[in-house]
Amino acid sequence: MNITLRYFASVREAIGTDQEAVVTQAGDIAQLRRELMARSPQHHDALAGGKAIRVALNQLACREDAVLNDGDEVAFFPPVTGG
Repeated sequence: MNITLRYFASVREAIGTDQEAVVTQAGDIAQLRRELMARSPQHHDALAGGKAIRVALNQLACREDAVLNDGDEVAFFPPVTGG
């Protein structure tokens, strides 16, 4: 299936792009994240399991067990704090 990925803040800086289109066999966000980490050292460093990374599926915050469908948009970003 075709997925659009968007990266924000430090994740974007580490990977070197703000978005990319990928073809994936992943059934959920967790599988997608593992696939992406295997793509390059930059993806691995930005999305490594020990990092606090938030995920949105089609612009709604989600957990990593969220199911993916063809045409989805997945965004990865660091936790945001405000004041």
